Amino acid sequence: FYQSIVGIQIFKPDGEIEAVNPAFEQLWGIKFDEIRDYNILKDPQIRAIDGDDIDKLFAGQELIDFPTITYEMSFPEQKPSISRTISPRAFSIRNERGDITQIVVMHLDITERAKAEEQLKQAQKMEAFGQLTGGIAHDFNNLLAVILGNLDLAADQRRDDADLARLLEPAIRASERGAELVQQLLAFSRRQPLQPQPIKLQENILDMIGILQRTLGEDIEIGTKFSDGGAECMADPAQLESALLNLAVNARHAMPQNGKLTIETAEVWLDEHYAATRFEVTPGPYLMLAVSDTGIGMPPDVAARAFDPFFTTKGNSGTGLGLSMVYGFAKQSGGHVAIYSEEGHGTTVRLYLPKASHEMQLPRPETGDISAAVAGTKLLVVEDDDDVRDLTETLLKSLACHPVLASSGAEALAMLGQSGPFDVLLTDVVLPGGLSGVDIARQAERLQPGIKVMFMSGYTENAVIHHGKLDEGVILLQKPFRRADMAQKLTEALT
Repeated sequence: FYQSIVGIQIFKPDGEIEAVNPAFEQLWGIKFDEIRDYNILKDPQIRAIDGDDIDKLFAGQELIDFPTITYEMSFPEQKPSISRTISPRAFSIRNERGDITQIVVMHLDITERAKAEEQLKQAQKMEAFGQLTGGIAHDFNNLLAVILGNLDLAADQRRDDADLARLLEPAIRASERGAELVQQLLAFSRRQPLQPQPIKLQENILDMIGILQRTLGEDIEIGTKFSDGGAECMADPAQLESALLNLAVNARHAMPQNGKLTIETAEVWLDEHYAATRFEVTPGPYLMLAVSDTGIGMPPDVAARAFDPFFTTKGNSGTGLGLSMVYGFAKQSGGHVAIYSEEGHGTTVRLYLPKASHEMQLPRPETGDISAAVAGTKLLVVEDDDDVRDLTETLLKSLACHPVLASSGAEALAMLGQSGPFDVLLTDVVLPGGLSGVDIARQAERLQPGIKVMFMSGYTENAVIHHGKLDEGVILLQKPFRRADMAQKLTEALT
């Protein structure tokens, strides 16, 4: 009893507590004298959780394995309550006549295990959401590529037709909005291609203060506190700006009248203990970006679902993808995101991004004029979707290029031998027939050394984008694309 590492209570037959062991006192942070008047049969919390089994136990049932419960031990006002998740077992002790003399209840503390299991379930749920949304986004990218590309061409060819322009403009805007939603889905599912580079977090935030103030309005005060020493994090700058804007807009909705938004940075070290109690967190140095508001805050059940895709408390005015995008961006960048909120007091979201080392790749140089270098380029285009292939051909011809089309890997390899040489291979990543775009690229580079390679895809999880980051030297044209996107990426491939 006294040496056991399991917390033990002993009760009298009428439910009054008789004794507890040192492990119980340590588990609950309480001394026996403080609970001397406790009666388990009169505890409303216990009766609400499993009153029937308690009654059976005291009526004489020999051994009872209670369900796992989370119990909050309340104390006098000068002491805070303590909540633990326990796996209780209980049995009765009888005298020689068979009468119950004592009831023994053992408290096995599984609080940390329960937290880990809950984090695992949450991670599995988010991964399942990611697989679903990633697949949907991939299919919609192909559809939007055809719609947006053809609308763009129609608008370009009929510039003088004002009536047609009035019809095309809202269709183009709606398609662009659809493309933005697809990118949000890809961001959450960690399937958007990232181009991480060293970023001075403080400078990046200061550059955005103007746009943040205009977005939030004059009734929201923006404050900053920088404690990162000018250190650099490793992240995609465009996606970092998008994440910060999403956090700010989300905070704005929590402050409908007025309030203060505080943006903080700091160098932090997430240690082994912190990483062990969180899912997909690697111990090490990070730069922390924290966004805090003085808004209405969130109850625990809402905060627990804040990163779930399509979960929103804004009714029809929200998509429920803002914080999901931040979550996906953080995880895909090798970082972490955490939320803390108290109802009526406000919310803080902390985004942790890995620190950049001096060996990290510097930003790629910007390309020059995209219109001069592409005319006359001969391309082998490999795309299995008929509509996307036709659109790609039309866009390339509008840029004065010479595309040769193939619908499969086998056809592409035949074209390399029959219709070459080519300046550029432009291939979709996922193709039917057993040959992927990467396979074709390797064969093309063997058959025609020096050929430039471009990939196009809505997302690729393994072949081209390892862990969501572009491979060195890979040019990726993301669907849906437009004429200007094609020209820019083609110029990048040729220079």
